[in-house]
Amino acid sequence: MRVLITGGAGFIGSNFIRRLFAARGSALVVNLDALTYAGSRATLADLGEQPNHISVEGRIGDREFVGELMDKYQPAAIVNFAAETHVDRSILSPASFVQTNVVETCALLDVALEYWRSLDPLRQQAFRFLHISTDEVYGSLEGGGFFTEQSPYAPNSPYAASKAAADHFARAYHKTYGLPVIRVHPSNNYGPYQHPEKLIPLMILRALEGVPLPVYGDGQNVRDWLYVEDCCDAILAALEKGQPGRAYNVGARNERSNLEIVRTVCRTLDDMLPPAANPRLKGRRPGTYDDLITFVKDRPGHDRRYAIDPTVIETELGWRAKEPFDTGICKTVRWYLSNGQWCEQVRGEEYREWVRANYGERVGDGA
Repeated sequence: MRVLITGGAGFIGSNFIRRLFAARGSALVVNLDALTYAGSRATLADLGEQPNHISVEGRIGDREFVGELMDKYQPAAIVNFAAETHVDRSILSPASFVQTNVVETCALLDVALEYWRSLDPLRQQAFRFLHISTDEVYGSLEGGGFFTEQSPYAPNSPYAASKAAADHFARAYHKTYGLPVIRVHPSNNYGPYQHPEKLIPLMILRALEGVPLPVYGDGQNVRDWLYVEDCCDAILAALEKGQPGRAYNVGARNERSNLEIVRTVCRTLDDMLPPAANPRLKGRRPGTYDDLITFVKDRPGHDRRYAIDPTVIETELGWRAKEPFDTGICKTVRWYLSNGQWCEQVRGEEYREWVRANYGERVGDGA
């Protein structure tokens, strides 16, 4: 198996590469990443030891360069994780999300189509283009019910709108040109290597520093939380068994409010590293980390609820989320406690300055 993975130095992409090697040790992975603030060489440190992992710096919008990679390595599949993903950033700078998530994704589809057309019939039939999307394209569930693959698109943030546009292009390239595209819509992922701008790692690191844990609005915005390794298994199932032209929603049936998530993080930290034992809190120790929670003004267009119905991928591809949230959050907190050096590397001064200038004490919802 030869796979071109875009955005493989990011959170889900890097975890997928590890999962792919664990499941298919003989796979050859060409990992194309622009290595922006959210894609770090530090995230790839252990993958560098794999002889069949080829890491390349570049953008998916560079048609000539991507075409040369495909011609050289002859991938049997492309898995496109490359995207700008943080909702707060999209509110402040929507144009960069349009550029990466729409314009450059369309360029990648163009190059993939040209490459696919050059293959012999058997390789054409086996080829797959997996486009990794999000549940946010469906908008907000104000009442009951769940998102299904038939739910209409109703994106509310610039990020969600850019991903919805990319989805439509991916679908159109299948319908118009026959490119074997499969779309995957995961719910909110959490786990190791997630960038500290996201809710769970941000709360972990801020709590350890003894600074306020800002929560938007009343904290009752609900998301379906999915452990990243389960998500990666779903993507692998879609790659190996998915039907071209189909979309697959991936969720854990694990709805929790943002406030519940933050309080769970605090309780887990209380058990693993109580404030009284935290050397960074000397002289300013809260009774519990929960005491640091601070409610702040809600962000514009904040979707109230997402909830995924994963019945299709469960019944058709045999995938099901395995990691219970209680154990998944413990694994996640423990990982961040043990990987402080990685956290400092990805929270470089450029990132810190951007946060100070644009966020202040605000925080995203993990989306």
